[in-house]
Amino acid sequence: MIKISKDNLSSTQFETLLPTHLQNLLEELHFEFEGDRQQLLSERRDRQNGFDLGVIPQFSYEHIAKLFDWKVAPIPKDLLDRRVEITGPVNSAKMVINMLSANSEGELANTAMLDFEDSMAPNWENVIAGIQNMIGVANKTLRFEQDSKVYKLDPDKMAHPMVRVRGLHMEEKNVQINGQSISAGLFDLTCTVFHTAKVFLKDGKTPKFYVPKCEHYLEARWWNKIFTALEKSLEIPNGSIRVTFLIETLPAAFQMEEILYEIRSRACGLNGGRWDKIFSDIKTLRMHPQRVMANRSSIDMTKPWMDNYAQLLIRTCHKHGAFAMGGMAAFTPGQDEETRKIQVAKVTADKKREAQIGHDGCWVSHPFFIRAARAQFERPNQLDVIPNDLPNEPQLLPQSSGPKTLEGLRQNIRVGIAYQEGWSRGQGCIAFENLMEDLATLEISRAQVWQWLHHKVRLDDETPVTRDLVNRLFDEECDQIIRNLEITSDSQKKSFENAKQNIRQVFLKENLSDFFTQ
Repeated sequence: MIKISKDNLSSTQFETLLPTHLQNLLEELHFEFEGDRQQLLSERRDRQNGFDLGVIPQFSYEHIAKLFDWKVAPIPKDLLDRRVEITGPVNSAKMVINMLSANSEGELANTAMLDFEDSMAPNWENVIAGIQNMIGVANKTLRFEQDSKVYKLDPDKMAHPMVRVRGLHMEEKNVQINGQSISAGLFDLTCTVFHTAKVFLKDGKTPKFYVPKCEHYLEARWWNKIFTALEKSLEIPNGSIRVTFLIETLPAAFQMEEILYEIRSRACGLNGGRWDKIFSDIKTLRMHPQRVMANRSSIDMTKPWMDNYAQLLIRTCHKHGAFAMGGMAAFTPGQDEETRKIQVAKVTADKKREAQIGHDGCWVSHPFFIRAARAQFERPNQLDVIPNDLPNEPQLLPQSSGPKTLEGLRQNIRVGIAYQEGWSRGQGCIAFENLMEDLATLEISRAQVWQWLHHKVRLDDETPVTRDLVNRLFDEECDQIIRNLEITSDSQKKSFENAKQNIRQVFLKENLSDFFTQ
């Protein structure tokens, strides 16, 4: 028996968004796939236990993908140019419209990744709004009014919409089947496909998805079976729904080829999710004292292990006819002309490097950067570029060299407070200190503070990282945020004080939780 929360939903909304046929489909898929999901999560825990005891991830040559030449299914014509992908939360109608529309310069992203995951706080109101917005996107009817201004889609000029669902580990507690929460990713995917896939196909557009947080090729196989089951249930041709997997965990970096093979009938490519990858580097090797990471701000794609990871992704994808997408430049435009020039220069340098090594496209966090990003990619794609100088088994394990400073610790704490304050208001991403901070960057900050505490790190000035120090910095940085933002309202001050108290407890937990959302 399925039980779905009706909080904040009228009877009409509930019947429109979650009709009986969709509920029956959710129930069927839950019974078919939940047992395997639990097994995959158990295997994740077992692998992590091994890593905690000193095992390190490594390449394997046992999978059939390594044994012969093969190609992914031909990429649909409407997905052959993905030079600039813009991303943001799917629950905000205004942001969805802005992502899909031309910016003030008339520049349009090639694709827009509408996100149920890292940039969206997964409360029920946001999830429902996301489903509703996707129906409006598919039908090109999405509208939003604010202060007498109307935002709406131009049906003749839209970026290609895509959806990122939530990861394997997440559950949607507002949907219970026989008392058990449904997989959040299964829920997002099923609802979106149910409402939009046939509409997109009728309009000549390919239904396109992103899958995050994969750690093993068996997980990719699980997801692929769900896509196939959905196509069969909804009488959609097999392989008509396409997908890009994010390679954003350290274990998955060693299994790129195997993961791509598992989804070969519907793969559009792989994406190098750099921020979650940095978090996974820390989390996976959290108990390894020789892998304690430097300041998060010092870790970029020029680090040898990050560069190898990006080039391996390009070689793997292009060898098999799939796209190799670059990562997110997490900069925001800023409030003044001088800052904007600096931010554009940073985005330009980042995207120029991605294009030079062979990526087919990239991510930006704001429409302001579309022109600068696209200018670095001269062709619709670079499928013919295959890095040949890379060893068969490049070094992918993170190195601990680099600065470990008090300011690095302070930055992690500031991000934690600011993100938690936004999260408490239902936001999954915030603009803070000229960066777009989402769940992935919060995870880096959280994990790094834990790692430095656990391994009793001494900073470059010999200051020991202790719980007392971290506690003191939480108070100091909260006060500093309030001053910098010129907050005078007592209610706003209280909001940040509450955020400080809540996130401090998370940062100071004795054991590192696998995910903030857990």
